Parts: sequence; C-alpha cells; structure tokens
Amino acid sequence: MKAAIFDLDGTLINTEPRNVAIWERLFVNNDVPYDDALLRRFMGRRGKDVLSEMLGLFPGRSVPDLIAEVFTYEEHPGLPAIVPVPGAVELVRRVVEHGSPIAVVTSAGRRWAEGRLREVGVRDYVQTLVTAEDVEIGKPDPSGFLMGAALLSTLPGRCVVFEDSVAGIAAAKAAGMTCVGVATTHPHVELTGADLVVADFTTVEWPPGPSGDGPR
Repeated sequence: MKAAIFDLDGTLINTEPRNVAIWERLFVNNDVPYDDALLRRFMGRRGKDVLSEMLGLFPGRSVPDLIAEVFTYEEHPGLPAIVPVPGAVELVRRVVEHGSPIAVVTSAGRRWAEGRLREVGVRDYVQTLVTAEDVEIGKPDPSGFLMGAALLSTLPGRCVVFEDSVAGIAAAKAAGMTCVGVATTHPHVELTGADLVVADFTTVEWPPGPSGDGPR
C-alpha cells in the first residue's frame, strides 16, 4: 500500500506569505538590505540552515540569537492569516479512509507543526511527524523523508510526497519517492523536478494510479 507524505507550510497550509513577512521583519529590524530572492531562500528550508549561510549579513549575531528574535514576531498583529490549501483537508481524509498511512515532514519546528496541524483539524490523522529538530540536515537533504518512510514502515518507493518548494521536491526525489509539486508558492515552471504539478489539492484523488506515477 502507498503512503502519503505531506510537507506542511505552503502544502497543507498556506503560510508562506506569513513566513516571508516574518523573515522580512528580521532584515528590516536589523537594517540588513534584502530583496525577494533573498527571502525566497527560506522557502521549504529550515531557518537555521539558511541563516547559517548568510550569517555575515548580521555581524555579531549568532544563528540561535536570530532564531529567538524571529520567534518574537510570530504573533505580531497584521501578519497574513493561516488557512488550509484548497482541498488539503479533504485529501488527508480520503487518504485515511483508504487506509493509507500519513506522515508530515516539515522544515518547521515541532511546536509550530503540532499547533498548525491541530488548528486545521488533521493532527489526529497523521501517524508520523518529522520536524526540524529530528534531522541533522534539512531539505534538500532527503533525511527527513527517509525518516518518515522508516517510521511508517514503508519503503521509499512506496511513498508519494506532496511538496510546494524546490528544496522539498529535490529532497523527495533524492529519497527515491514519487513527488507531486503543489504550485502554491512557486510557479509551475520552477517545480519541474516533480513527477506531477498541481495548482492545489482540489483535483487530486487517492489512491495513486496503477502506474505508480502519482495520484490520479
């Protein structure tokens, strides 16, 4: 039986506009010049991994210090709302009704992931949750997806991953999994590494087709 593995931010829930606003606030409050390309580097990846690559932009600051500052922005008024991606909750329920196991593999922290999954009403459907704290190396490294498959007792080749980010798609394919790209945060043309690209989940059915190439 196939297993479904979902990314969280930008895939199950539409939080990328909110996340971008938070990272933008970090640059503004530290008087660090930035552009859209710099902010997009955070999409689909652990914040601490991206910050470690650009730490030179924040003289005298450490990655844990910057992450702690970002946490203070989470409840700032005026941030974009968190809503499910269209069709996401319904797809999760269909997967469960079919009897297929579900994992969520996210670059977010466990506290954030647990809260958001409960907020949209799907936490009880998720057997396995792999978060930023659970892996040594984040996406695009495949470690998180491989851990998710192992915890589901499912071979990587039997897993269908749903991802919105370039880094996440690269991680899923490196893990040897079928990947459906969800064009919520990137245009279709940037998600060509996926086996199939959809606008959202309203047209996605479960189980996968007999060819194993992805959901039908």
